Amino acid sequence: MVWSHNYDPLGSPLLSTLAAMLPLVVLLGLLAIANWSAQRAAGVGLIVALLIAVGIYGMPADAALAATLHGAAFGLFPIGWIVVAAMFLHSLSVESGALAIMQRSVVRLSADHRLQALYIAFSFGAFLEGAAGFGAPVAISAALLAAAGFPAIEAACLALIANTSPVAFGALGTPIFTLAKVTGLDEQLISAMAGRQLPFFSLIVPAWMVCSMAGWRGLCGVWPAVLVCGMSFAGAQFVMANFVGPALVDVVGGAVSLAALTLFLRCWQPKTCWRFAAAPNATAAQDLTVGRSALDAVDSLRNVTWAWMPWVFLSVSVFLWGLPPVKAVLEGRVQTAATAPLLPKTMVAPEWSVPRLDGRVAKVPPATQQPMEIEHAVYRFNWLSAAGTGIFVAALVAVPWLGIAWRRAAMIWCANLRRLAAALVTIAAMLALAFVTRSCGSDVTLGMALTHSGTLYPFCAAFLGWLGVALTGSDTSSNAMFGSLQKVTAEQLSLNPLLICTANSTGGVMGKMIDAQSIVVSATATNMHRQEGAILRRVFPHSLLLVALMGLLVWLQAGPLAWMVPK
Repeated sequence: MVWSHNYDPLGSPLLSTLAAMLPLVVLLGLLAIANWSAQRAAGVGLIVALLIAVGIYGMPADAALAATLHGAAFGLFPIGWIVVAAMFLHSLSVESGALAIMQRSVVRLSADHRLQALYIAFSFGAFLEGAAGFGAPVAISAALLAAAGFPAIEAACLALIANTSPVAFGALGTPIFTLAKVTGLDEQLISAMAGRQLPFFSLIVPAWMVCSMAGWRGLCGVWPAVLVCGMSFAGAQFVMANFVGPALVDVVGGAVSLAALTLFLRCWQPKTCWRFAAAPNATAAQDLTVGRSALDAVDSLRNVTWAWMPWVFLSVSVFLWGLPPVKAVLEGRVQTAATAPLLPKTMVAPEWSVPRLDGRVAKVPPATQQPMEIEHAVYRFNWLSAAGTGIFVAALVAVPWLGIAWRRAAMIWCANLRRLAAALVTIAAMLALAFVTRSCGSDVTLGMALTHSGTLYPFCAAFLGWLGVALTGSDTSSNAMFGSLQKVTAEQLSLNPLLICTANSTGGVMGKMIDAQSIVVSATATNMHRQEGAILRRVFPHSLLLVALMGLLVWLQAGPLAWMVPK
């Protein structure tokens, strides 16, 4: 028997909205205020979500438990698999000494921590977001920043703040393609609309990062580099999104930004070298003169190339894994005479219908444009085509390259799993909570609360996407969840559906830094166990202010700046 959603189970929009908010409020409150560990907070939040789903929304208990297991499985794979593979590669680099050489090579480019943050967290992180997504940029960028001498909490927070403006085009444009599929809008038009919103924030975010770590004076000291970093990425983002398509926006933008910043820093350095642990009156010239002489004596170009090659393997691997033709072959959807015997679909991407949940829950208007939309719950164990597998392959290639014995690599792998065990349990609980709220319909209740804002709805549309990402940890999932609701609301209010639906994705990117999954990943990458609440408290104001600015831009584009909306 199919169970249909009821988005106002208490007969009062206000009371139903408050009930729907409770699991999220409990989770964030325990993390940020009570300073609980993420593992304990996620467990309590999940219990509250189950009680709300069964006791208030009337969801069958067995279906709610099935949604819990489905979410936990998705949290472990593919999300947890990415974290495990990325941290394994990081551990191999530490073991071989390659990470120390990488650190010195970055210092040679610039000893200034402000510029290193731009280079690693924003430019390299944007490239990784475009190629892999799903937490890989945060895990890798945070680990590299910590290795470069950043305090752990600063490394985690900067990686989260940087992972915003590229997210809508992440994983080769997956969020845009998903939004187009859900809403029926043209994917190229959505890409162009996002390309007329996010470049403004690609200019803002690098400056925002530097200001958050070094203050206004610190920003003034490196504003030329900030401008080069932001403008190069924003320009490539605008051109690719408007004239090429969503798939390669971040990959090209990140590569262009890396190249532009590298070339610029070879002919310009700030007058004062700012470092978290440096003397305040140290000059860039002094630091770089000493640093270069030491580096030239110890690290030859050959050694630096050797140290960076595992991360080149990573970049190439995740890019290839994300290409649709390669993914289709790895999933067995496209088979040739050569691959069919080796890669049958049932082996490379087995699927299981989730018992007690698949085909048992139905969306109803206004969450869907159909009278009733049956929700399918299918778990795909796409072990070969998953982004984490691409990272793992890069790590395996790096083992002989770094000169590590396979037996020692196996020991590092086991130690890596033990260290990440608690984080994997936390990620599983976080995703279980998200799946329960989505399955019972409480997420739509929260979304509908914002649809009553009338003429202010363009401003609120961005907040709806932000809420979706904060709940699910994914811009893709937020678009799948709220895309149809955004379109229906836009049509009812005589607003442009293209603008409003795109705002779901571009506003959603600002919620990426506060979703529980990303918080846990950043804490794990920087060894900040039980400090997830501190990270959340640091980044939450940034997330709120940035989504408010995006909402303001969308509101202006619905009025005096309507000429910016593609026809």
